[in-house]
Amino acid sequence: MRRIYDAQNDLSAATHLTSKLLKEYEKQRFPLGGDDEVMTSTLQQFSKVIDELSSCHAVLSTQLADAMMFPISQFKERDLKEILTLKEIFQIASNDHDVAINRYSRLSKRRENEKTKFEATEDVYTARKKQHQTMMHYFCALNTIQYKKKIAILEPLLGYMQAQISFFKMGSENLNGQLEEFMSNIATSVQNVRREMDSDVETMQQTIQDMEVASEPLYLPDPDPKKLPVNRNLTRKAGYLNIRNKTGLVSSSWERQYFFTQGGNLMSQARGDVAGGLVMDIDNCSVMAVDSEDRRYCFQITSFDGKKSVILQAESRKDSEEWITTINNISKRIYLTENPEVSSCILDTFITKWLCVTAELMIFHFLCRQSRPRTTRTNSTGSVGSDCSGLTALSLDSIVAPDTPIQFDIISPVSEDQSGQPRTPGQSGRRTNPFGESGEKSESEDSILHQLFIVRFLGSMEVKADDCPEVVYETMRQILAARAIHNIFRMTESHLLVTCDCLKLIDPQTQVTRLRFPLPNVVLYATHQENKRLFGFVLRTAGGRTEGRPVSVCYIFESNNEGEKICDSVGLAKQIALHAELDRRASEKQKEIEKVKEKQEKEISKQKQIEKDLEEQSRLIAASNRPNQTGTEGHFVVLGTNQSEEGDQSDDGKKKSESEA
Repeated sequence: MRRIYDAQNDLSAATHLTSKLLKEYEKQRFPLGGDDEVMTSTLQQFSKVIDELSSCHAVLSTQLADAMMFPISQFKERDLKEILTLKEIFQIASNDHDVAINRYSRLSKRRENEKTKFEATEDVYTARKKQHQTMMHYFCALNTIQYKKKIAILEPLLGYMQAQISFFKMGSENLNGQLEEFMSNIATSVQNVRREMDSDVETMQQTIQDMEVASEPLYLPDPDPKKLPVNRNLTRKAGYLNIRNKTGLVSSSWERQYFFTQGGNLMSQARGDVAGGLVMDIDNCSVMAVDSEDRRYCFQITSFDGKKSVILQAESRKDSEEWITTINNISKRIYLTENPEVSSCILDTFITKWLCVTAELMIFHFLCRQSRPRTTRTNSTGSVGSDCSGLTALSLDSIVAPDTPIQFDIISPVSEDQSGQPRTPGQSGRRTNPFGESGEKSESEDSILHQLFIVRFLGSMEVKADDCPEVVYETMRQILAARAIHNIFRMTESHLLVTCDCLKLIDPQTQVTRLRFPLPNVVLYATHQENKRLFGFVLRTAGGRTEGRPVSVCYIFESNNEGEKICDSVGLAKQIALHAELDRRASEKQKEIEKVKEKQEKEISKQKQIEKDLEEQSRLIAASNRPNQTGTEGHFVVLGTNQSEEGDQSDDGKKKSESEA
């Protein structure tokens, strides 16, 4: 019975835990599988059903405890314990009776003592009576336990059967037709998943076979160059090579390592190492194939100053030629663009895409010029000024003049003081440390917002309006058209740092601040409606005015499809700055109120002190005049000389105190 009850408790707990784990399945994140809503909802339904079954099992456990375990436990703990207790009491009574009989038997016949005889007789009487009563209760309990033994066996069995019948009734009530339909659907779904798995496995097996056939030439260490031609446009390469290490004046050994190029450096990483190490600088180096006595496909790399050289061995002729070509390309600095990781092939692809985007924008602007500019605003557009309600009647030439000069590049801090170089509007006049160091703490270190974006500067130009996003769109069109006309495709890549104080353009290599735009001067920011890579903002300079208005300059950038994020970040920064300014003003106002209150409290305390002094002086004067008023009516009181002098002094003191008050 105990094993049945414990097993039922374990089953109930395990069922409840299963339901809990199924509910938490949607919180699991598997590395190879995405979120499956159908699977999640199905398991949620299963968890509900299993939770109901867990409740049924819990009810069954309670019934087994009451109807099965309680009778047999009561029989063991109460009835059997009572029998054992009565047995011990009967044994004690029997021993006491034997002791009393022995004492009574030792009474002397010659010297009879009535008192001793009476006590022995009383002991025998008491012991026999106690033994008899105990024996009757003990025998009665022995007879009764024969019936209780039957009850203790039958009642647990009856309770067990009744609990099981009740459990099955609850199961039949819960397992209705709807649940059976659900289980049938799940079974069908399992079969469908199994068929999909079999089909997917067949597809993967076929793909593996096709890849094995297609990769057959790659299995050879030295494949045929006709089947696998050499790629001579690489600017990055990685793979295993053997490097020759000198072990003596004449002897040498070869070691297999993993080599890769990183910018203008050749790196290597041995087996078991965490990171790679520098082998040599391959900018302006020389590389050529060499003949080795014991190895094939060897090539030698010599540094630009000729002080260091390494000899490497490739696995095949194709691999050797590709390494030589790649290192030659890196040596000629073809890999260098504004982004050091972009190769010449990627740059050509980017220029092609740029020409397509420029052509699309020029056609789009031509259509807009024919049918007036649109006034639709995107969600990533922000402005501090008013909306362009009357833009339909406003000409694009009145927003941005066609003959406005365009700045296509950013003037670096090192060259900003050179003669003949115009200063970019919005650029700080203070010279920035070219090593990226600062002598004082930056004002953006305390900002709660720091977001960094990779941007490419397209150009900037002065605009006549700064109150609607069409200004940014028109500036984009003119700058892109000018770049296309003048064949300018080189762009300066920077890191745009957005803080609550300003926008900064930072050199990604030297971390030098190229331009700094104060956030309060950024009055408009928008991303292009079609091309989300393009975005711009209008900066209202604090310098002189032109034609009675501030000078506004529009800056245009290109990002990696993050134009809306940048605009949202700038909007968030302006909101944070606004709330901070409001909090600062509120705190200053509160301080002023506290100062006024403190001043008033000081004046009140001073007035109270003056009144207290006046009351004290008045009390002293009244005390000094009190003896002069002791005369009765119809009599004259003559004051002595000393009293009159004291009265005069008190009057003088009173007048003095009044004048001070």
